[in-house]
Amino acid sequence: MDTGSTAWILTSTAAVLLMVPGLALFYGGMTGARSILNMIMMTFGAVAIVGVLWTVVGYSAAFGDSYGGLGILGNLTEHVGLGDLIAEDPDATIPPTLFAIFQALFACITVALISGALADRIKFGAWMVFAAAWALLVYFPVAHWVFAFDSDTVVGGWIANDLGAIDFAGGTAVHINAGVAALAVVLVLGKRSNFPSVPKPGNLPLVMLGAGVLWFGWFGFNGGSALAAGNSASVVLLNTFNATCAAMLSWMVVEKVRDGHATTLGAASGAITGLVAITPSCGAVTPVGALALGAVAGVICPLAVSLKYKLGYDDALDVVGVHMVGGIVGTVLIGFLASADAPNGKDGLFYGGGFGLLGTQTVAALAVLAYSFVVTLVIAFVIKKTMGLRVEGDVEASGIDFAIHKELAYDHLDHPVILTVEEPVTEDSGKEKVEA
Repeated sequence: MDTGSTAWILTSTAAVLLMVPGLALFYGGMTGARSILNMIMMTFGAVAIVGVLWTVVGYSAAFGDSYGGLGILGNLTEHVGLGDLIAEDPDATIPPTLFAIFQALFACITVALISGALADRIKFGAWMVFAAAWALLVYFPVAHWVFAFDSDTVVGGWIANDLGAIDFAGGTAVHINAGVAALAVVLVLGKRSNFPSVPKPGNLPLVMLGAGVLWFGWFGFNGGSALAAGNSASVVLLNTFNATCAAMLSWMVVEKVRDGHATTLGAASGAITGLVAITPSCGAVTPVGALALGAVAGVICPLAVSLKYKLGYDDALDVVGVHMVGGIVGTVLIGFLASADAPNGKDGLFYGGGFGLLGTQTVAALAVLAYSFVVTLVIAFVIKKTMGLRVEGDVEASGIDFAIHKELAYDHLDHPVILTVEEPVTEDSGKEKVEA
């Protein structure tokens, strides 16, 4: 057991857990003042339900021995309950239970990311059912494809081993997966009633605070994926920092040129874009390559975000434009910017590596896009036809926080009132009955 690496992954796991309130604040601040609590609840609710599923079946599906050696899905019964992981393994560098909880948080965060696209209009119960179904049918299998590497006793996933694509910390399994799933659900759920004239962000300081907390946690997300305390983790942290700075600057430049001013919302979105794009590539590029990758993502993603108004899909908090597009940019640009000097040890096109790696990265991205989109469409459609996905129109109009959770985030807000007249009212009847 490597105590130094164990200490680093313990620290990284704690940092990734801090991404949960970071995401809740980031998303919550971007919604209207009457929807912030629902947004926070969707984030924490997803973590709770996926965390339970991970112990029961998720870890086995993601990291169990692949059925038939095909690299599609891990053995669902191999680690049920995770009791077999608690005994100390003298051959392991870090405790197996530590790896299990570190990866559990990846699953939780990925599912929670989808919720941002659905703000203001999805039933909370329907969201919880969706989160469970999506984790079981989409995230766990895709995590097996991408994160499960072959060992002496276990056959892992096809993207990691047969295809040989580079995805250091989840550009495909996390960001492309969640981003395209968000698009699929939005298409089934429909637009908000006031789209595109939607409520302004209710609390921009919370957005910036959430982005800062996410940036901190991302050091654990990416750096911990090295699974050791050493040079690889150090390179990953530097690349993560560089790409984030470059993307933030690029996004603000795009805003200034396009709109005449840079905004706090744009700066926060640019930072998240850089973090998304560097996630798959943080072990594949040089520090200068990380700057270039972040700069490209910071230009492409704000332009992608604006497409929702032209194409008419209501991605409330820009999950598609930031996570799907940012994940694609970070995954595919590895084929151009990868350097053999970086921890992953492969050269891309710009470093004399030819087109092979570019093709590999493109296939990985397309495979996750196609699978996640189709299966998510089916899940969303089934929930819509059974329990229903969307809140009633009056609930959406009055604000979802009080209607669903009977709470308001801010004391200065008046409680929304929905009037129902039970009897016809005449001028002198005196029998008006009103429920508020």
